[in-house]
Amino acid sequence: MALAKSLLFIPDISGFTHFVQTTEKEHSEHVIAELLEVLISANTQSLRLAEVEGDALFFYKEGKIPSQEKLLAQVETMYTAFYSHLKMMETNRICPCNACASAPNLELKIVLHCGELQFMTVQGNRKPFGETVIQAHRLLKNTIKSDNYILISKSLSDEIGLKSSYQSKLFHFYEDEERYDGKKVSFLYAEIEVAKLSLLGFETPEVVITNRPPDFFTEREMKVDGYELFEVITNYRYRHLWVEGVEEFVFDENEVTRGGTAHVCVINGKHFNFTTVVKDVPIHQLVYGELTTDPPPVEKLYQFYIIEAINEGLAKLRVEQFYITSGIWQKLLMATIGKRQFTKGLIASLDKLEWFIANRHTLKA
Repeated sequence: MALAKSLLFIPDISGFTHFVQTTEKEHSEHVIAELLEVLISANTQSLRLAEVEGDALFFYKEGKIPSQEKLLAQVETMYTAFYSHLKMMETNRICPCNACASAPNLELKIVLHCGELQFMTVQGNRKPFGETVIQAHRLLKNTIKSDNYILISKSLSDEIGLKSSYQSKLFHFYEDEERYDGKKVSFLYAEIEVAKLSLLGFETPEVVITNRPPDFFTEREMKVDGYELFEVITNYRYRHLWVEGVEEFVFDENEVTRGGTAHVCVINGKHFNFTTVVKDVPIHQLVYGELTTDPPPVEKLYQFYIIEAINEGLAKLRVEQFYITSGIWQKLLMATIGKRQFTKGLIASLDKLEWFIANRHTLKA
């Protein structure tokens, strides 16, 4: 008795190898991890995830193949989610590194295949293997000139009744074939035009216009490259090593800091919620800004770290604080106690930051 055919579904991020080899390692890993998570979340057909394969995901659906309409809708959903996230990364980016700057150049290809599956159990995990799995992965190696396409094997297109004459707003299929191990394998493919996707909306960060002098500012020179100083300040993994009085930082460890990202700072058992904000600075400066609405007696506290390279290995750091208060008692408390407390904590933090910069290569985050 023949086994029921199963679906194999492999989204693969195009440009991965060049991306990770030519950009900053930590941020490139975070970018890829974010995109893989987005693709996993866009799984609407209850596909099972067999493996995360570096830059690709290996999904399957055992003994059942969704209809043509459902499969094409699943493909469109994944492309939409992928490129919506890339657009958000591009729009909300604050980091100047090559990984964050070049992430929008990444593309996506998806290979779909079907056949009988075999399974093996490794350390309690049941995984598909066999000829059908090998065929699906070989289809990723083809001569299609685009790096942004959907490829459907002939065995699957026959199964779901998909013809090369099928056309829609997003899909225009062509027939092609490759030879693997001396055997001809036919398939349909369609290049995906990003402009035809209805990208999802996303929240953009608050753009702060500081049309008055800061309520407090301080400057100092740091013996470090400006870009490295920016990475230390924006990487929340380092915050517990230099922020005064901090007990814990809560943040998404798989996310690159960008406009609109959030973290929680726990000081003396109290939770302070921060959101990354942006403001315009001259092109030769880098800026990281954050907003909290939690610390009394202010309604809002904006804090900006502005970095300017002096020369190689030396940068000037300027920190500005802006307080938003309303009501006579808030203003009075800030004038008598609050400002002194805020500035005292900031100066202590910058002292520790300077120490951390000098000793960073011997410490672990």
